[in-house]
Amino acid sequence: MRVLFIISMLIIYCNSAFSQATSRWKRMRYEAFFGLGATNFLGELGGANQVGTNFLKDLEFSMTRPLISLGLRYRITENFADKTMFSYGFLRGDDKLTDELYRSYRNLNFKSPIIEFSTQFEYSIIREKQGHRYNLRRVRGIKGFKTNTYFFIGVGGFYYNPKGKIGSSWHALQPLGTEGQGLVPTRKKYSRFSVAIPYGIGFKYGLNRRWNVGLEFGVRKTFTDYIDDVSTTYFDNTMIKDAKGDVAAYLADPSDGTNSGWTAAYQQRGDAKDKDSYMFMLINVSVKLYTTRQGMPKFR
Repeated sequence: MRVLFIISMLIIYCNSAFSQATSRWKRMRYEAFFGLGATNFLGELGGANQVGTNFLKDLEFSMTRPLISLGLRYRITENFADKTMFSYGFLRGDDKLTDELYRSYRNLNFKSPIIEFSTQFEYSIIREKQGHRYNLRRVRGIKGFKTNTYFFIGVGGFYYNPKGKIGSSWHALQPLGTEGQGLVPTRKKYSRFSVAIPYGIGFKYGLNRRWNVGLEFGVRKTFTDYIDDVSTTYFDNTMIKDAKGDVAAYLADPSDGTNSGWTAAYQQRGDAKDKDSYMFMLINVSVKLYTTRQGMPKFR
């Protein structure tokens, strides 16, 4: 009887320990994070010495710009999480940086803020595991695993406002209608709000039970081709000048005029078939939050 009692107690203890280990993550389902990083742009302007594309081989590293991000992650299960984040960064592009003949002659440039709010779903392919408290060598018990690797995909909305440069001054391009938007019914003004599909991969490393550092890389597929204000064809520059003035006419076509036929009305200015994309690279610091009895996060 004593042996049966001991076996029963061991089974109860093991079940209790397993239950605590598997439910421990539920006590810290929320995770707040803050990140600093960089952005880059893939579109018509600037890029490699080739026709513009939205592929990584067209990336111009000198146009990398700063990014800041913050958000909240909620673990749905041990492997799935929902992340809501707000990001603020900048994008740049400049035709002077490419030796491709037509892009260089076009001579367009832009900069734009990028303000994004998104929700993303993460799936951990390598998941961190909680072990005994101090993870000491030669101490019996479950060892912790500090690394988390995950893929993510989601949906977000973003605001952009491309500006072109004349001398040392920058001018908002959307109101100027540099491709004839607003001058004829067939060319309507584009919205400075659009939708993006973020996707990518991330890594986290646990400093301790609550604090993590991480690295995340993501691409944003968008549904607009006007982040750089370039999409379709040139418009009659005389009509732009008469309607919007000299600044608009210059920013519509700042080429030197030596090959005026290349920038005549209805000649190619951009490629509407390829939508613009942008990328985020972030270094994150995150902290796991304890929850209240109602399941809400405790910021302490």
